[in-house]
Amino acid sequence: MNAARKRIHATAMKLFGDLGVTRVSISELAAAAGMARGTIYANVDNIDGLFEEVAAQLIYEMMHRVVASFPDDKDPARNLSIGVRQYIKRAHDEPAWGRFMSRFGLSNVSLQAVWVTDPVANLRAGIASGRYKIQEAQLPSMVGLLTGGTLAAMLPVLEGHGTWRDIASDTAELMLLAVGLPRREARTLARSELPRLPELAQAL
Repeated sequence: MNAARKRIHATAMKLFGDLGVTRVSISELAAAAGMARGTIYANVDNIDGLFEEVAAQLIYEMMHRVVASFPDDKDPARNLSIGVRQYIKRAHDEPAWGRFMSRFGLSNVSLQAVWVTDPVANLRAGIASGRYKIQEAQLPSMVGLLTGGTLAAMLPVLEGHGTWRDIASDTAELMLLAVGLPRREARTLARSELPRLPELAQAL
């Protein structure tokens, strides 16, 4: 992706998140990005599909970065704890990203992206290994709980009602309890050291 397109996507993400809409005009986008309308047209194939494009890109990029932060032990429970906390921490570190995700992370396009990325693979691996005590038939419900709970936990962080560390740890602990881990282990994993989130170029 070229520099102009990256700038357009970053600006669109902020506009969508700030305005709470899934459509912006060329004029709004050009003004916010400080670009000519012609530059927008030259770099955006379909302005009506820009929201879907940005949302899917954000999901896939974050997933690559989260997976790259996982340790080598491949423990699904440890990785679930890390993934939940990475999302919530990033909402604190990058509020524009956090506002977009908290508003639109449950949109159809975002959920479609989740279903072909690591959270579903993690849950399936945990079920297959016996690490998680949920059943395969409960997978759709658990995906909804995991996704919705993580996104909802971003809001008190964004609004200053708690530290990202406390809210992220509590959320991760509750998710681990939901998949059937013992309470003491869930609490320990949810409060373990959080690896650094790699930059996208390092994750690919």
